[in-house]
Amino acid sequence: METATNVCSVAYCDENGSIYEQRTNKRGTHSEQLFLFIEQLQDEHDFRIPDLDSVLVSEGPGSYTGLRISASAVKGLLFQTEVPLISINTLASFAMQATRENPKANRIHSVIDARRVHVYHQEFVFADGTLSTEDEVEVIPIKAFEKMLREDDTVIGTGLQRIDEQVVNKARSLNPNLISATSLIELYQAGFSDFYQEKDPELFEPKYYTSNQVN
Repeated sequence: METATNVCSVAYCDENGSIYEQRTNKRGTHSEQLFLFIEQLQDEHDFRIPDLDSVLVSEGPGSYTGLRISASAVKGLLFQTEVPLISINTLASFAMQATRENPKANRIHSVIDARRVHVYHQEFVFADGTLSTEDEVEVIPIKAFEKMLREDDTVIGTGLQRIDEQVVNKARSLNPNLISATSLIELYQAGFSDFYQEKDPELFEPKYYTSNQVN
């Protein structure tokens, strides 16, 4: 489940490894669409939640409302089941998608619009088939982010329209249409365990960022 931005996406991977997705990119529809998408996938592919090997959820950073909706959903869906809940770094899943779109990507910047004049940001390196980072998730001014970009970098996420056009044109930019719960599945299957961990559904809380961290 990916609800950290305006995108609401639910993806299902069957026993043959085929991935199916229900998705919308419309602000304010997460509470209506999330369960509808889950039900549609269950009906189309004939499974129940207890049948699953795991449930993956995008943990943030991102929209407080969107993250809260998916957190509430997994608590309800996994109540009194033994299905593991896997919490995945949202920005790492963006970077994972960037490697699928551009296998030659090396230095990847994942960003989410944090409003005002800031973005959530984390930098990743993709080399020898492995995704890694030495950075923590940060809330940084757009101007500071622009100074980081170098030619041939890859940028993926939201808020790209707020970045200076001449600066972002130095990099390969990938738009929000590529944000998808499918990336959560692919990152998990790839075994990039630095970016996910199992959580107790009852205790799970997304990684919210408060307004005090966006100054």
